[in-house]
Amino acid sequence: MSSCKTPHYNRYSGGAAAAATAVIPSSPTTPPLTLAQHRRTPSSSSTLTYSPRDDDDGMEPQVFAEQPSVKLCCQLCCNVFKDPVITTCGHTFCRRCALTSDKCPVDAAKLTVVVNNIAVAEQIGELFIHCGAAASNSTVAGKPGAYEVDPLGCPFTIKLSARKEHEASCDYRPVRCPNNPSCPPLLTMNLEAHLKECEHIKCPHSKYGCTFIGNQDTYETHLEVCKFEGLKEFLQQTDDRFHEMQLTLAQKDQDIAFLRSMLGKLSEKLDQLEKNLELKFDVLDENQSKLSEDLMEFRRDASMLNVTLPAFFPPTFFYQTLISFFLLSSSTTLALFNPSFTYDPQQIFKCKGTFVGHQGPVWCLCVYSTGDLLFSGSSDKTIKVWDTCTTYKCQKTLEGHDGIVLALCIQGNKLYSGSADCTIIVWDIQTLQKVNTIRAHDNPVCTLVSSHNMLFSGSLKAIKVWDIVGTELKLKKELTGLNHWVRALVASQNHLYSGSYQTIKIWDIRSLECVHVLQTSGGSVYSIAVTNHHIVCGTYENLIHVWDIESKEQVRTLTGHVGTVYALAVISTPDQTKVFSASYDRSLRVWSMDNMICTQTLLRHQGSVTALAVSRGRLFSGAVDSTVKVWTC
Repeated sequence: MSSCKTPHYNRYSGGAAAAATAVIPSSPTTPPLTLAQHRRTPSSSSTLTYSPRDDDDGMEPQVFAEQPSVKLCCQLCCNVFKDPVITTCGHTFCRRCALTSDKCPVDAAKLTVVVNNIAVAEQIGELFIHCGAAASNSTVAGKPGAYEVDPLGCPFTIKLSARKEHEASCDYRPVRCPNNPSCPPLLTMNLEAHLKECEHIKCPHSKYGCTFIGNQDTYETHLEVCKFEGLKEFLQQTDDRFHEMQLTLAQKDQDIAFLRSMLGKLSEKLDQLEKNLELKFDVLDENQSKLSEDLMEFRRDASMLNVTLPAFFPPTFFYQTLISFFLLSSSTTLALFNPSFTYDPQQIFKCKGTFVGHQGPVWCLCVYSTGDLLFSGSSDKTIKVWDTCTTYKCQKTLEGHDGIVLALCIQGNKLYSGSADCTIIVWDIQTLQKVNTIRAHDNPVCTLVSSHNMLFSGSLKAIKVWDIVGTELKLKKELTGLNHWVRALVASQNHLYSGSYQTIKIWDIRSLECVHVLQTSGGSVYSIAVTNHHIVCGTYENLIHVWDIESKEQVRTLTGHVGTVYALAVISTPDQTKVFSASYDRSLRVWSMDNMICTQTLLRHQGSVTALAVSRGRLFSGAVDSTVKVWTC
């Protein structure tokens, strides 16, 4: 019977295992066939004791057509190598054996895996084994765990590397009747014939209550009279609606879980604030007690001096001298600790509130100062519009991108958003509606900036310049010669500053030509800020570099962060200039550009701080914790 099935197996001749050559025994008039497997002859009934680990991994036993060479056997488990690796001693073992054994059995060296032994793995993959459908437990006494070839099983041997491909479509593979698991086991080749005769075929509407069970002939007759058949479209629509409701319910469950987690975090923050407040009250009480004791001691000393010194100095002279001495000593103490000490409580930034609503990390921020609106872009593929003046709530959620929103920019009354889906979307700020979508780059749009009625977009090794014409963007030029991702773009006066790997390029906006190049250290440039006197950039390796804007000479490197500096922002007043930096280390730092020192560290976010925006003396920070915080003096 099996000799007639040779043409059926010809489909393997073009597969992954076609590199091996085997001759199928046939009649003298039948030419040999070149296949990835060949028929088993009566003399090829070999057995092989297999390792129990095969069963542990869900694999069937391996019955080799010929006894494998001892060189292909692991000296630890005495089986054919499985995932062979070379260890530090130079010997080859199974990966599991090498990881679970302490010493090499040859030279007692400590076993440490170095690299996969690809050559041995390929040799083992070329070995011929019997199909798993032909392996059965050995009946030979004294050979527990051994398998032998079943003469009624699959007659083909295949390469070990092609085993899965063959057994997935082997006609001798055991299967179960899909109608009733209690039907006797079947071979794949017999399943079709069995289904025609099976007496356990159920009506397709059995899940709705139809109790019909019969064979193929009665099944077709039943469908003509089944009361559920006429309702199948309605039933299908009901199932679809039920499935939608299940998905909606699952989404609501996720929302509830998120709200619960946020509530838990708020409770933790409240508890922490209460503890901090109690500690501050304790410190205040302690300081007050100490001051009271010092005051009492001072009064006692003054009383004693008042008794003993009036005979030598007039009372008025004594008190004036004492007060002058006290004030002089106090100012001297402050000068000793900090000669440039100028305490200004109005310059201390404090967190005044948190915007919560995004379902993923916040990657970009942008402020529309005319309407006191803040826009935030997130990994949840949305842009949220926040009122920062009156209600302090989310006014609307803008949806349209198919990827993470990485960049935001405002020009006039239009908002431009760049995304990992490689597009730029134009939004009307007055109506908060999408008005245009542009396929901008072949890679994610990392950053956007506008100037001189032009929009600049940064991506992989390229900056595109777009003329803004109403709601349209017309490609004007592509700036090239960049060596990596352009993650930072800043436009200031007549220059465009772009940051990529260890390089800041300065472009003339009018001619769109590169006029200067600044070399940095510390990896890729992730952020740039420009003040009246300095160019500032944040890098991958935690550093902030500062250049003089006129001479282009580097004047300082600011240290303090312990993570990538993702964002920079500037607040300038006639008296001073402050630069804010946001980092992977979850902190914000405030830098005085007058003396290049960090004057404050802001710690409120629970994740990396990735975005900054400033407006009317306020600072906004977005982070991986999905929140946006508001900071003011």
